[in-house]
Amino acid sequence: MDYETLLARLEGGVGVITLNRPEVMNALNKQMRAELTHALKDIGARARVLVLTGSGRAFCSGQDLGDGGNAAQIDLERTLREEYEPMLRAIYDAPVPVIAAVNGSAAGAGANLALAADVVIAAQSASFIQAFSRIGLIPDAGGTWFLPRQIGFARAMGAMLFAEKISAQQAADWGMIWEVAADDDFENAWMARARTLADGPTVAYRNIRKALRTSLANTLDAQLALEANLQAQAGKTRDFQEGVLAFLEKRPAVFEGR
Repeated sequence: MDYETLLARLEGGVGVITLNRPEVMNALNKQMRAELTHALKDIGARARVLVLTGSGRAFCSGQDLGDGGNAAQIDLERTLREEYEPMLRAIYDAPVPVIAAVNGSAAGAGANLALAADVVIAAQSASFIQAFSRIGLIPDAGGTWFLPRQIGFARAMGAMLFAEKISAQQAADWGMIWEVAADDDFENAWMARARTLADGPTVAYRNIRKALRTSLANTLDAQLALEANLQAQAGKTRDFQEGVLAFLEKRPAVFEGR
């Protein structure tokens, strides 16, 4: 499918979706939200890893306040429920790992779009900002759920109340993101990470994501039971058989993703 607000490609198991409205710093309008939701589901069903990035100098500047007329008259609850929630669920519920390759500024809903991914890799010059309070709103797009789990309550509260820019390095130091890459090597860095996941054991990755997410609400007993169940599933895969054989033969494993 051709998209007007995105660029999408699939190569070697790596699905790359690029937000492509650089003239407005990839701000999210109604069409982009719909297209991104579709692309995530479509490419995610065929890829072994998904990468979400932006074109130009920004990752995503958040909600396009010029979309649909007077921003103050937008039905915010409807927009979040019907447009943002499906988009975020498409990232969170993707059948394969999702990397957010944050090439520049990630502001407002754009920051939380990135934080919905499994792994965030940022360019050295990138930044994150919970800009909502600057226009009299609360953080949305999942930010009040993702951020305190990643950096703790105190830092999340400060980031949201003061709406100050957080550099890529500070985000890494706080545990908000996985790593920072030099600007001039940024695409090579995230693509190398993506290829590693694309070549890896897909079922194991899916179960790792499920186990970690569920652990946030589970008791120890419930988590131990879940681990046993998920490990039983992984142990029945060809990838487990190949991993053991490769270990014994002292060679790299060649995983099939099943």
